[in-house]
Amino acid sequence: MSSPAGPERPPRETDQIKIWFRFAPREGWLPYDTEGLWATRLGPDTARVDNVPFLQDGVAEGETVRFRTDEHGVHWAMGRVVDSGNCTVRVLPVPEGPLGRDARAVHERLAGFGLRGEVFSAEFPLVALTVPGGADLRGVKALLARGRDEGWWHFEVSCVTDAWRAA
Repeated sequence: MSSPAGPERPPRETDQIKIWFRFAPREGWLPYDTEGLWATRLGPDTARVDNVPFLQDGVAEGETVRFRTDEHGVHWAMGRVVDSGNCTVRVLPVPEGPLGRDARAVHERLAGFGLRGEVFSAEFPLVALTVPGGADLRGVKALLARGRDEGWWHFEVSCVTDAWRAA
């Protein structure tokens, strides 16, 4: 596929950059106001997000964002350019619940839906998951609600699509 700027080329390792997002910290949550996400540079001011966000709302893995580079060489996100069709879900196991603080158990419960993600840390087992647009969204939503209702975890959906809303 070609674009007005010329043919697309496969990403090289040197095309991987860190894009930084700014946000207002939430009370009672992690005390951060920025999050850096790995991305593949697509053009002089655009990149595709390559990992799932733990803190930034409104963005999912696979989305194309526009960025500006400051005088220190830091790439700051300016906004989403192309949606990926993916959603972002964050799941925190309830320490006293049946899963304990086991992030792997969270992954195992959701693995059948093709979700992939990352764990914040062993001390804080927050699991950030990418829900692919083609996943069984109704099934994912039902399992997330069941896990919440049965005391397995707390969860939030931080980036949704119309398909997610309709499921």
